[in-house]
Amino acid sequence: MAVAETQLYAKVSNKRRSKSTSALLESLLAKGFPAHIAQKALAATGQKTIEDAAKWLHSHCNDPSLDDPIPQEYALYLCPTGHLHNHLQEFWKESKRQCGKNRAHEIFPHITLCDFFTCEDQKVELLYDTLKRVGDSFSQSFPPFISLSLHSSTSYLGFFVGDSHANILKDFALAFSSEASALADCHVKPCLKQLHLTLAHKFYPHHQKTLEQLAKCINPGEACQWVAALYSRDMRFVHYQTLRALFQYKPQNIDELMINTGDFIYVDPTQQSDVSEGWVIGTSHRTGCRGFLPENYTERANESDTWVKHREYVFVTASRLFTQTENEPNVKLNGGVCNPSMSRSVTNVLSLQNATLRRGVLVMRHGERVDQVFGKSWLQQCLTADGKYYRADLNFPSTLPKRKDSVKHFECDPPLSCCGIFQSKLIGEALLDQEVTVSYVYSSPALRCVQTAQHVLQGLKLDQKVKIRVEPGLFEWTKWEASRVIPNFMTVTELAEASYKIDTSYRGNFPLSSLVPSESYEEYVSRSSVVIKQIITACPNKGKGVILIVGHGSSLASFTRPLIGLPARDSSDFAQAVRKIPSLGMCFCEEIKEENKWQMVNPPVKTLTHGANAAFNWRNGIVED
Repeated sequence: MAVAETQLYAKVSNKRRSKSTSALLESLLAKGFPAHIAQKALAATGQKTIEDAAKWLHSHCNDPSLDDPIPQEYALYLCPTGHLHNHLQEFWKESKRQCGKNRAHEIFPHITLCDFFTCEDQKVELLYDTLKRVGDSFSQSFPPFISLSLHSSTSYLGFFVGDSHANILKDFALAFSSEASALADCHVKPCLKQLHLTLAHKFYPHHQKTLEQLAKCINPGEACQWVAALYSRDMRFVHYQTLRALFQYKPQNIDELMINTGDFIYVDPTQQSDVSEGWVIGTSHRTGCRGFLPENYTERANESDTWVKHREYVFVTASRLFTQTENEPNVKLNGGVCNPSMSRSVTNVLSLQNATLRRGVLVMRHGERVDQVFGKSWLQQCLTADGKYYRADLNFPSTLPKRKDSVKHFECDPPLSCCGIFQSKLIGEALLDQEVTVSYVYSSPALRCVQTAQHVLQGLKLDQKVKIRVEPGLFEWTKWEASRVIPNFMTVTELAEASYKIDTSYRGNFPLSSLVPSESYEEYVSRSSVVIKQIITACPNKGKGVILIVGHGSSLASFTRPLIGLPARDSSDFAQAVRKIPSLGMCFCEEIKEENKWQMVNPPVKTLTHGANAAFNWRNGIVED
């Protein structure tokens, strides 16, 4: 952007809007809305247009908190635009793809000038006036570019602002906070410590080197225009998780929540312990209503996705950076040479990493089991008076495998449903499409896990080539067994006679007799750590071959965390995480042989999402009234 165009854009952006907040309020009052509710709607929508406020009021007509005098929280951020912003966003995307999500991904690139503070709805316009006046007074002294230097530690990566430029930004933040506190009667705290632009925060220590490589490809001297922006958020949901609805859901019961595709839902993790599996209870950002909703209709969203931008002040600079071109020669950044094109730099990093990747470990939860659908008494629904099995619903398996002991042992060792079988084959076919080479397969002794492994191999067209190693040490935390005893599993011989492709010569690291009923969390963690290490040792490196481990929801954390060098979660956090893992949920770790470590990356295929399908009786509602 040319300097003249930049200055013109800044003047237009910083100019007061033609329709003042008071005029918007008068329009809402004329429509019959009470003053406090009209002001609340304006504050919640950034006081931009009458249409936005009216739409918010219409959506929140059933919001139980509509009359509550709860103000918004506001923060002042300095945000980059232009080439620097684009490259930061590219870093955001690539770091998330390679290393997974960290705390920095929750918010957009920014330098915090003032921490969050509350302001009464009727006084928010005074914050806008303050931002305009203070911005004008600092426009001449604002630096033509901001000096940024890369700083890295085991839990933080980001750019620190140089002292001379930081002092100007701190003076600006202090002036805004002083005037806003006096005029709007609110307590505004400016950031006077080390000013920084965070790139990654609270990531796994073994990802530090990868993140540094990506960060060194960002030129902090790229063309950039800085904007001081005022954002707000709903202070009631600060410590909640934010979910985004993937599909529309229409309530089937009075306590369920209506959601549309794209809706944001606030969920309190501490309130989910008594909720049925597969459901969460949350509050809609769009309507303010609260209720139950199916968890697999949602995905995790970012904290800032629900924030509202109110006003911004664009700082005009006439730096040489605004005329920098793509044809400038490479520059030395943070101790290394990088091309100004972020995409090419990222490609180089990817090529380097792909060259060092070796084995992979794919840990997978089993498919849908029958008691998930039909409850713990599922077997009673399928037995005749003389104890023979029959198919009471099409989602029951057509037959049960033969076992020497009583068929009633299937109650504690349930098989997959027909949908679970279909899910498993579908995952295997998807792995085949991605050309994933599975060299070894390990399964928990639970029947549902053995069946999942079998059908995944069928989808991969490897069921005649790779055999399943039944490893008792892969069984889930025994404390979760309702019967308080270890289930009576089918023997390896029985599984083989039932046509499952079992490696009958394999001897498990943990014999069944060593599984302890109601084991402590520490015992389970220790068992899992030993088993995964023994499996890795027993499977020689075969190029890029994958070790497939089919276990339980608890397996995804208990086997991958020790592999990548992370300590076990707290037991309460562990339980909360496990209950959210769906059927066929999976984690994937890859070995970096040259660095003698493993790292977690995206699984080679996506998980399977599907909705509920209730039992149907044609008499009800069709024939009978």
